[in-house]
Amino acid sequence: MQGRLRLGVLASGRGSNLQAIIDACEGGQVDAVIALVISDVAEAYALERGRQHGIEAVFLDPSLHRTSEEFDAAAIDLLRRHEVELVCLAGFMRLLSPHFIREYRNRIMNIHPALLPAFPGLHAQRQALRCGAKVSGCTVHFVDEGVDTGPIIIQAVVHVLDDDTEEALSARILAHEHQIYPQAIQLFAEGRLEIRGRRVLCHGTKTSQAHDKRAWGAMNP
Repeated sequence: MQGRLRLGVLASGRGSNLQAIIDACEGGQVDAVIALVISDVAEAYALERGRQHGIEAVFLDPSLHRTSEEFDAAAIDLLRRHEVELVCLAGFMRLLSPHFIREYRNRIMNIHPALLPAFPGLHAQRQALRCGAKVSGCTVHFVDEGVDTGPIIIQAVVHVLDDDTEEALSARILAHEHQIYPQAIQLFAEGRLEIRGRRVLCHGTKTSQAHDKRAWGAMNP
């Protein structure tokens, strides 16, 4: 595990994207190890997925914290203790506080089931169908203080069929989420991502000093 990128995954539900990341790490497609899974929901299946693979999985009870800032402070403390370098949101249904964003600036990724900047927020697939979109898809992006507004890392396009339902479109998009989320994490692990303003540039070759380079690439304004 030495030298591998240390991930912390935050999830509120069944954790299918968490499973995709676990599988990619264990299969050698991603040069990373999941150090910690945190959920704000006691019965979230994501916690069980983590434990099945020997990953420490913690339920962080929101009712024990008076404010979202206090909850986030407790989460940050756990992430620090597990030496997490990159935070991955996988169906985490809480907005992160500005303090959390500052603590892990450009080291938080999220997966969203739409082609951002179109259809941010909840029920993205429903939004796409109601608007008559011909294509939709999914986006991995860095997290900033807005709702699904951070710099875009990678996207996948899914065509909307004439007879699509929300459930059918969601299922096809989810299959692509499971592919591009691990890809984005691997690009970060290799130090190939560089942020310039609103753009994320992907350098073409793997750096020989990925562990040092990735922190520079993610933090470059």
